[in-house]
Amino acid sequence: MTEPAGGLLGRVDRAAGGLAADLGLYLVSGAFALVTGLTSTLLPHRGWGLIAAWGYLVAALVVVGQLLAQRAAPAVAGDRIRAWLAWLTWGAVALVPLLVEAVQRAGGRTDRAQEEVLVVEAMGKSLLEHGTPYLSRDAIAALPLPLTGYRPYQPGMAVFGLPRALAGDHWWTDARIWFAITAVLAVGGAVALLRSFTPFPVRAIQAATVLPVTALTLATGGDDIPVLALCLLALALAAVGRFGWSGVAVGAAAAAKLFAFPVVAVLAVLALVTGRGRRFLPFAVGLPVLALVPPLLVNADSLIENVLRFPLGHGLVTSPAQSPFPGYLIAQHLPGGHVLASALLGGAALVIGWLLLRRPPRDAGRAALFCGWGLLAAILLMPTTRFGYLLYPVAFLVWAATLSRQAQETHRFFRPVG
Repeated sequence: MTEPAGGLLGRVDRAAGGLAADLGLYLVSGAFALVTGLTSTLLPHRGWGLIAAWGYLVAALVVVGQLLAQRAAPAVAGDRIRAWLAWLTWGAVALVPLLVEAVQRAGGRTDRAQEEVLVVEAMGKSLLEHGTPYLSRDAIAALPLPLTGYRPYQPGMAVFGLPRALAGDHWWTDARIWFAITAVLAVGGAVALLRSFTPFPVRAIQAATVLPVTALTLATGGDDIPVLALCLLALALAAVGRFGWSGVAVGAAAAAKLFAFPVVAVLAVLALVTGRGRRFLPFAVGLPVLALVPPLLVNADSLIENVLRFPLGHGLVTSPAQSPFPGYLIAQHLPGGHVLASALLGGAALVIGWLLLRRPPRDAGRAALFCGWGLLAAILLMPTTRFGYLLYPVAFLVWAATLSRQAQETHRFFRPVG
């Protein structure tokens, strides 16, 4: 049934064949969506919450029905049905609100997308018109609101803005639509790969789809979702030994956002210790480097201004990413706090790097653990960060169990006889 685990969490996870935890997940998520829909100060979030709450409620009712019918018809409570319910719930709580907001936005409403959607679409337009997705420091300073001119993503993110730049303002050219298409293909591909060893990894599917932090992000902003999905696909490909394609997936993610670079580093170590470095590294390193070439040739300083100076707090304005994690609190409230927070972040990176070299991962499950704990430490210690970034470590840590189980099954399957 459900992925095995030990201790209290394991017993909770296995209760009623996994249905008890499913019910809790959908009820808590529904409550979160309802509260968000009624109280959030961000209008795209309110729009999401009022739709998603119904999706979570229906999912919870289905689980109640499964619990009642479990003894008479065990098949209705099997992992196959639970997995399909997770996919359908994702459609109801993420894809449907996304489509509604995209259609409303195309119809003229300006309160149906977070600012990162506008930023990505502006990147696509600039790439099409000027050969670089970035504005120079002088061009940003000349704007009435300089913050709107910053584009703190890797150049590959501009690809998601090209449909609107090419075809104009339609619901289907909304960058979130293309985020979602990428996520569906990547997560679906990852699950299909793992099913050959771990039938219907329900918790892995739920972590990548129906958790509110994931569904809300996809419906209202979404730029992190394709990056996360490609990283999960890269881990799944590495788990089944396809390191060349794993490099393509994580390289594409790193070409779009810096958050994928720790995953590149961890998977590179895994590829090297398993003798697959020649397959993995050309794509994992080459794609991000290739994406940097056009903006470097057109205006290198604009790339540095947007991708390095602004996130590090040296831009014309400060980043609005200010969730009250330890790094932010230290930077804001202690003398020399920004330097101290940066030092702590660097120290954490050195410790994780040392552990990575001292005890390198030898399977994708261990690699996912390194990615999860490493990114959690980074998010907590960064001077500028967001609550939404937690979707990365949460997904990696949940997927680690499935990936580790896959490694055990692979070892058993290929173990020599005699």
